[in-house]
Amino acid sequence: MHERGRTIAEVVNSIAKNEYVLPAIQREFVWQPDQVCKLFDSMMQGYPFGEFLFWRVEAEKAAHYRYYGFVRDYDERKPHCPDLGSLPNNPLTAVLDGQQRLTAFNIGLRGSMTIKLPYKRRNNPDAFPRRVLALDLLAPEEPDEEGSQYVFEFIDEEKIGRTGDELWFRVSDIMSFEDGLDMTDWILDRHLDKNQHRIALRNLDRLHRAVTVNPTIFFFEEKEQDLDRVLHIFIRRNSGGTVLSYSDLLLSIATAQWESDARKAVHELVDEMNWIDNSNRFDFSKDFVLKAGLMLTDIASVGFKVENFTHNNMKRLENNWQKIRRALIRTVELAASFGYNRDTIGAASSLLPIAYYLYRRNCSENFITHSNFAADRDAIRGWLTRSRLKSGIWGSGLDTLLTALRETIQREDIDHFPAAEMQRVMSRRGKSLNFGPEEIEELADMKFNDRRCFTLLALLFPFVDLRNRFHVDHIFPKSRFSPNRLRKAGVAEEDIETFRDHGNRLGNLQLLIGGINNEKRMQLPAEWLDRHFLTQEERQHHCNNYLLGVVPDSIVGFEKFYQERRKRLLERIGVMLGEIGTAENPLEELEELASIRAYDQAKSRDDEAIPFEQAVEEIEKVR
Repeated sequence: MHERGRTIAEVVNSIAKNEYVLPAIQREFVWQPDQVCKLFDSMMQGYPFGEFLFWRVEAEKAAHYRYYGFVRDYDERKPHCPDLGSLPNNPLTAVLDGQQRLTAFNIGLRGSMTIKLPYKRRNNPDAFPRRVLALDLLAPEEPDEEGSQYVFEFIDEEKIGRTGDELWFRVSDIMSFEDGLDMTDWILDRHLDKNQHRIALRNLDRLHRAVTVNPTIFFFEEKEQDLDRVLHIFIRRNSGGTVLSYSDLLLSIATAQWESDARKAVHELVDEMNWIDNSNRFDFSKDFVLKAGLMLTDIASVGFKVENFTHNNMKRLENNWQKIRRALIRTVELAASFGYNRDTIGAASSLLPIAYYLYRRNCSENFITHSNFAADRDAIRGWLTRSRLKSGIWGSGLDTLLTALRETIQREDIDHFPAAEMQRVMSRRGKSLNFGPEEIEELADMKFNDRRCFTLLALLFPFVDLRNRFHVDHIFPKSRFSPNRLRKAGVAEEDIETFRDHGNRLGNLQLLIGGINNEKRMQLPAEWLDRHFLTQEERQHHCNNYLLGVVPDSIVGFEKFYQERRKRLLERIGVMLGEIGTAENPLEELEELASIRAYDQAKSRDDEAIPFEQAVEEIEKVR
């Protein structure tokens, strides 16, 4: 790698000949007009505007990749770089660092910008005027508050020339000026006085030298042909701006090799997954979709490695795209039916084995709701629950684990989710889903902000219909645990920190439907129980459901309540983790919990409480 210098005009002319191109790892041009103007001001003032990094690609390597050209006439409505495809039999220079700056120079010196005017509707034909970069040659050389000294603006072409006290020069015209005579002739045609002539000529000469004479483009040129090395260099050089990942770059390479509009397809799928319905928002990324594509189409490894992103592999991805898309949508719908959303999903990689199973099964749309698939859904949920509650499952060794689970699903019948066999494979790899006493204790002490908290609560209270909007609720409201409030309530000073700590742990948490939780708000639990439930039977039913036991009237009794409830939670965690994931249909054995769900659903069908006897009748239907 070595450093060289070229003039801006030389580089822009090379861009025009496609001698400088953009590799697929680059993103779109995102600068605004004022950023382009500031760059040209820095150029005029002689300020350094950063080094560039180029990659010299030999002819035999150039044909392996797809390239994009630089934007010349930027249009906000169609901002994409022109697709050059592959460029065989020609060596070329790919820009690894400096795309935005070089594109800004290309637009200013060769093209235009079309940006929507504020306060105009998009369907208004006048909302998107085409404008060119111009320099006011008569503007006073006085720096503004940001240090800009020269007045560059994108203006309508008809404004070029003399306008009152302004003399607008189209910046792109400087590329055709060969010497001082050309500049003098242009200025003489504007009929300036002597002082104006001097100022305009000085500014025009400075622009000419900055663009065509001074070698201000200093760059390092990488000649190594190993793409892995180039990608790592690219990441290092771009780490100061928007964080880029290795998978970001590989995804760009992958999508660039599709014949169809792959970027649009991937982005649309990500958007659809993230807004699977109005109540469940997710934050899946294009990286997740890419890794899912590698896994679902049985590409040798699910790792983000260059060798996985060959033309043949990407063709397989494209050919199976619709099936991949259906499987991922079903997977997210299933996760949403389990109550997960962007706040509770945690390690999204845990969904990939499920997606692979649904992909191989080619599941129908009613898989999420039809009773024929209830046992399969329960097996999936049980395995997912255990794998998410167990620490370290979805951390190190992720790619090898996913590959092993894929092989396991390949070997098994696709008419049922092979949870038991998957657990055995995971155990052999040091990722057992069995829980020892210490781990059970750790779960019983889980804090509210733990990403596994929802999963654990959903396990403990499966009667909550998670298809509804729910909240993780503090039984004793969190706001009641401020030091001042605890002191005023009569809590001893030496107990305050213990109260505050336990107030934010599992022993003080439950799942409530959002509307009910909003109604509860800051009320102490005993007060809320009396107001919310009409009869003692209903109050007791709720307390039994959530293992509340005896609820004290005052927060002073919280610690006793917490310790007793923690014991009950500890016992239920042990029971539930001993059942889920091993039984053929684990939730069938929890008949009491199923009856609780039936009662709660029956009660929630109307704003008014139904008679307790009627609820019992509905419970008996479940039995």
